Amino acid sequence: MTQPTPIRRDGHRNRMRLLDLFSCAGGAGTGYDRAGFEVTGVDIVDRPNYPFAFHRADALEYLAALIASGDIEQYAAAHASPPCQAGCALTIGTNASRGWGRDHVQLIPELRTLLDASGLPYVIEQPNGRAPVRPDLRLCGEMFGLGVLRHRTFELGGWTTQQPQHPKHRGYVRGYRHGVYRDGPYVAAYGAGGGKATVPEMQAAMGITWTDVREELTEAIPPAYTHWIGQQFLTPERSAAA
Repeated sequence: MTQPTPIRRDGHRNRMRLLDLFSCAGGAGTGYDRAGFEVTGVDIVDRPNYPFAFHRADALEYLAALIASGDIEQYAAAHASPPCQAGCALTIGTNASRGWGRDHVQLIPELRTLLDASGLPYVIEQPNGRAPVRPDLRLCGEMFGLGVLRHRTFELGGWTTQQPQHPKHRGYVRGYRHGVYRDGPYVAAYGAGGGKATVPEMQAAMGITWTDVREELTEAIPPAYTHWIGQQFLTPERSAAA
């Protein structure tokens, strides 16, 4: 695979374009933007808080159409965060009831087939659980000094990078678990009640300030994760997968 040309940020060259599939409100997209990409999001419902170019569409249908037309060549990479309910140990959010996705259908095999057909290097993100993704990377909020743990697994298609060290957690996630309340340095950025984080607490803990929609925050990944991933992708020393 051809290595990407280093990007200048002085406005004299265009930034590499990244396709952000199942974009939600832009947690992942913001990280890639900070790493140096020009980001375009795609989601099945309107996302007025999404901070970059946006297309309302079924992500798989949109990707298939880009491939069929040849327009996929305008992108240098793709990121996808498909709905997690079919493979996540803990169901979060209310996608099905709000029409944000399909009814617990496992989309990853079809998504991976399309991404492989696109020829783009890609990232598929899922919560740690039973999702059928290859655990090429596992990231945690403690790696970035955040107020959430938010463990996430990332499959890397067409490229590889090194797994960063996972530091020891500094304590508990604050809230009730099995009827027992524990205090700790991290907030629970999912669900409601039981000591779960408030909207301002989630915003501060994840570094997401452009949306105050609770459902969007509970489904977001901190931009720090994809900022780091994007930087690794743009590093000349990164490896192309065999």
